[in-house]
Amino acid sequence: MILKDKVILVTGGTGSFGKRFVKTVLEKHAPKKLIIFSRDELKQFEMAHDIGSDPRVRFFLGDVRDKERLFRAFHGVDIVVHAAALKQVPMLEYNPFEAVKTNVIGAENIINAAIDQKVGAVIALSTDKAVNPCNLYGATKLCAEKLFISGNAYTGEAVTRFGVVRYGNVVGSRGSVVPFFQSRRHTGVLPITDDRMTRFWITLDQAVELVLTALRRFKGGEIFVPKIPSMKIMDLAKAIAPECKTEIIGIRPGEKLHEVLLTEEEARHTVELDDCYVIHPEQYWWADQKPAQKTALPADFRYSSDANTSWLTPDQLMAMASGSSAPSTGPARK
Repeated sequence: MILKDKVILVTGGTGSFGKRFVKTVLEKHAPKKLIIFSRDELKQFEMAHDIGSDPRVRFFLGDVRDKERLFRAFHGVDIVVHAAALKQVPMLEYNPFEAVKTNVIGAENIINAAIDQKVGAVIALSTDKAVNPCNLYGATKLCAEKLFISGNAYTGEAVTRFGVVRYGNVVGSRGSVVPFFQSRRHTGVLPITDDRMTRFWITLDQAVELVLTALRRFKGGEIFVPKIPSMKIMDLAKAIAPECKTEIIGIRPGEKLHEVLLTEEEARHTVELDDCYVIHPEQYWWADQKPAQKTALPADFRYSSDANTSWLTPDQLMAMASGSSAPSTGPARK
C-alpha cells in the first residue's frame, strides 16, 4: 500500500475530486495523516462535519498562490496530490489573469515548495482541455503540465518526483453537464451547444484510482492517460431527460466539438498499458529511465473522443448519471 503510514496533502481538497480521494484514502489506505489544503473556510467546515472526528485529518486554509503558506503546509509531507484549479471556461475567458495566477503560478509554487520541503512525490491533475487548447483554461493546464514535468530537472539531489494524470470530463462534478441537465429538466428543454459533440467520460472513483495507479508506477516525468469510454451529448441528454426537447444554441467561445487525450506527437514517446497510456518526457534527463521495451503505437495514433472504440450506451450513461460506477470498458486500439 503506497499510502500506508504516509503524510498526504491534497490541494483543492474540498472539491469534487478531493472529497472522493480523501474518503477513499481514509477508508482503504491507512495514511498516517491526511491534510486538506484549500481556501474556502465554509467548504472545509462542511467537509469536517461530514468526515467526523478522524484524528488523521487536518484542515489547512490557504491558496496555492501563496508560496509561503505552501512552504509551511508541506513541512513533513510525503505525498502531494495537486487538484486545486480554476476551471470554469467562460469565467476564465473573462478573468484571464486570475486563471494564470492560480493554474500556472500556483503550479510553480507547488513545485518549489515541494522541492524545498523534500516532499517525496507530487501528482498533479490535468485535463483533456490541455491538449491542443482552444481556451485559456486549457492553455493554463498545458503550461502547468509542462512545469510539473520539467520540475523533475530542478530537484537536484532532492527526493521529489513529479508526475501528471490527464483525464476527461468527470461525471457529476461541480459545473459539469450532468447537474446542469438535471437542473433544466423542469423546463422541458435542454440546451445543446452542438448535437455532434462527444466527450470522454470518467467517474470520480476512476479518477481517484488513476491517481493511485500513477503513485504506484511513476518514476517522475510521466503523464498518465486512462483508457475511458466516450459519450455523445445527445445520448446523455436522452438518458437524463428523455421527456425533454433539445435546443441547439451553438458552440460557446473556447469550446470544442471533440476532445483529445493523446496527440500524434505524444504517441511517439508513449507506452501503452492494459488500463492506460503513459506519456514519457522527451527531455534529456529522462534518458536513463526509458523502459527497455514498450508497446509501439501507430505513427498516426491519436486518442480522441470521436474516434474512440469504447462508447457508453444510454443505459450506462443513466447509471453513471445516477451515481453508479462506470463499466470498466477501456477502449481497445483498432
